[in-house]
Order: sequence, then structure tokens, then C-alpha cells
Amino acid sequence: MAKVDSHYILVEQESPNFDVDITTQPVEKDIDMMDHVQRKARTMGITGVVAGSGASKVLAYLKKASDSGQIVKYVGRMAFTGIISGLATGHTNQIANGFTITFTMTEVRVATSSFAEKLPTPVKAQAIKIVNSGVKQTKTKTKSKTKTKTKTTTKTKTKTKTKSKEPVTKVKFKPGSPWS
Repeated sequence: MAKVDSHYILVEQESPNFDVDITTQPVEKDIDMMDHVQRKARTMGITGVVAGSGASKVLAYLKKASDSGQIVKYVGRMAFTGIISGLATGHTNQIANGFTITFTMTEVRVATSSFAEKLPTPVKAQAIKIVNSGVKQTKTKTKSKTKTKTKTTTKTKTKTKTKSKEPVTKVKFKPGSPWS
């Protein structure tokens, strides 16, 4: 018996896959030169049977986890953490209260937050780039359906006051501190 999170599955076969990308360059004689190897995400194919009174709950959980991209933990002959893809079920007359199941788990790496988030506020102001998109003009429609011969023009000047921001002072830390 194996478990996906807390749901039991009778697993018949686990097929782990350890692929890599190899960059090759053609040469005039002999075989191509290989100059770079990069690891791909690990995958594992799982085939098995889900049977019993809770089979529909297990299927509903696996569908939800697959559709939402939820990271699940699989523990069987091997332990694997990843997302479920390629979920397929088979419903035959050989299994009365369940179904056969086949799916692939793919390894996932979750990005962590930037180190700038952990900095003190004065230093964070210096580390993060300030983006200013400037002043934007709005378009107004001034089309009239009736024609008039008199033209009126008005000119108005508006003054806008800009708030002056306090300058950010640079902070100096002691040598050996994490932010020096």
C-alpha cells in the first residue's frame, strides 16, 4: 500500500525517470561534442488500483490536486514530492468497487522570496528600484453632432503642487553584519 498525502492506493508499479539535457555541437570528424549537461525535473509514473468504500473520495482528491497544481507527497517503495499530471482511470468489470489508476508525478521547485524583503526599511529603500511612470494624459471626446459657426476657446492654467519627498539617507553598518 502506498499513500498520496493521506489517501491509500494499491500501487502495482513505480517508474522513476531521471532525464538530463545534453547540449551537442557538430564537428567535422567523429561524433558531436557535448559541452553542457543540465538536469531536468524528476518524474515518476505510478500505476495501481484504488478500491473500497472510499475510492470515490480518493479520485475526487486526486482530480482536485491535479487541477489546482497542488504539491502532494507520495510514499510507497520510493518517496516523492511533486505535482500530479496525466491522471487517467480505468473502470472495468474486474474491479467491482474501484478502478485502476495511472498518473505521473513531476518534481517542483518553489521560488523563495528575495533577500531584500528581510532587510531593514532604510536599506530596503536603497535596494529596491523605484519605478515612476510619469504623468499620463486622459483623452476626452469633444465631438458634437450639430454644427455651429461660433467658436469659443478658453485657456486655463492649472498649477499642481508636488509633494517633496524626504531624501533617503544611506545607512552604514558595522563590518561583519549581514547587510554590510
